Amino acid sequence: MGSFVKLSETYHLRLAGERLTLHKSAGESYEHVLMKALGYVMFRPVYPQLEIERRIGLRYKPDLVVLDHLNQIEFWGECGAVSFRKIAWLAKHSSARRIVIFKYAQTPSALAQWRESLRAEVEPRYRPAQRLSLINFEARAADEMEKEIKAVPTDWYQTYDI
Repeated sequence: MGSFVKLSETYHLRLAGERLTLHKSAGESYEHVLMKALGYVMFRPVYPQLEIERRIGLRYKPDLVVLDHLNQIEFWGECGAVSFRKIAWLAKHSSARRIVIFKYAQTPSALAQWRESLRAEVEPRYRPAQRLSLINFEARAADEMEKEIKAVPTDWYQTYDI
C-alpha cells in the first residue's frame, strides 16, 4: 500500500489587480511563495512586464524577472535562502540592471551580518549604487496578507542597499 505525498499547493491570489495562481512546490516554504507575491505587488507598478519564475536561458531561474525589448534583464528578484555564490554569479554574469533579494523575518543583526558578508563576496564593480538591494519582510506580513493585495504597506518591510 502506497503513501500519499503532497507535491504542491496552489494559491489563487489577486496581486496588483491581476488574478494569479502561484504554486508551492514540494520542499518550498509558504514564506517563499509569500515573498514572490509581495515582491510582485511591490515592483509591478515600476515594471509592468514583471513575471514570476520565467526561465530565461541562464544558469539560474529568477523568482521575479523583467526583460526589456532587447531581452536584456532589467530586474531580477530572488526570494529567501539564496547563496552568496549565486548572488555573486548574478551580479557578475547576468547583466541585470537591478537585483533585489527578498528575505523574510530576519533580525537586524542577522541582516547586518548578511549584508557585510555579501559585500565581501561581490566585487564593488558588480554592485554599483542602487543595483543590488535587500528587502526584508516583517513576519506579520504573513498574518495580515489577504487573498487580494493591491499594495504592500511600507511598515511590512525594510529596504537596504548592498
